[in-house]
Amino acid sequence: MLYIVLILASVFISVLLTILILKSKYDKRLSDFQDSVLKKQRDEVQNIYQTMRAWRHDYHNHIQSIKAMIAMQKFEELDAYLGTLEQDLDSIDIAIRTGNVSLDAILSSKVSIARKNNIEVNCTAKVPAELKISDVHLCAIVGNLLDNAIEACEKIKGGVDPSLPPKFIRIYIGLFKEQLYISVSNSTNAKHRRRLNELVTSKLGEHGFGLRRIDKIAEKYDGFVNRKNEPGIFATEVMIPLSSVRTKDLLEGK
Repeated sequence: MLYIVLILASVFISVLLTILILKSKYDKRLSDFQDSVLKKQRDEVQNIYQTMRAWRHDYHNHIQSIKAMIAMQKFEELDAYLGTLEQDLDSIDIAIRTGNVSLDAILSSKVSIARKNNIEVNCTAKVPAELKISDVHLCAIVGNLLDNAIEACEKIKGGVDPSLPPKFIRIYIGLFKEQLYISVSNSTNAKHRRRLNELVTSKLGEHGFGLRRIDKIAEKYDGFVNRKNEPGIFATEVMIPLSSVRTKDLLEGK
């Protein structure tokens, strides 16, 4: 009898230790993920700050030039200068205006980062100012999709190996049949098609958390996620109904 008790106690201790070890590993992965998210947010804020500094520097120089032309009464030159300046401003205005302020911010930030990494970006996005999906969840979906797309593009040595695809990201966000439709596709260096369940379950760390986060949010809003994984390109479609949100989840504040 004592022998059986000792065996059961040993099994219980082993199970308990296994649970504690797994919990410790999960806590560390979660902590690492949160740290990486904070780092990305800091980098994005720094990118915006540097852009603002460049604008301030250029603005100061333009004002000085305009003042000098006015003082010398070179009005024809001033008119030509202002015309050129207006064209330049139009060409570098990459601010994205979707109709939703939060979506504008996340898209503008991610697109700016992608372009700074020599990734060609084509973005079309237009939504109502107010949606049933919360701004936090909307930005979580779009932010994770673009983070993954940028990460995949950065792995491509574009311009070195002509057999590899160019680095690009295509973004489309709009309304389709009373649903919010989000589509993000990007080039990858993958030369073989992989099963999607293998792709999702094999991704560790931040990428894996991001994929699961997208799925969870879509599920919360009775939405749908469709991933297409082909050689050289990866695409994700997310569809969120405009008027269907689970009452139970809203009451629980999820």
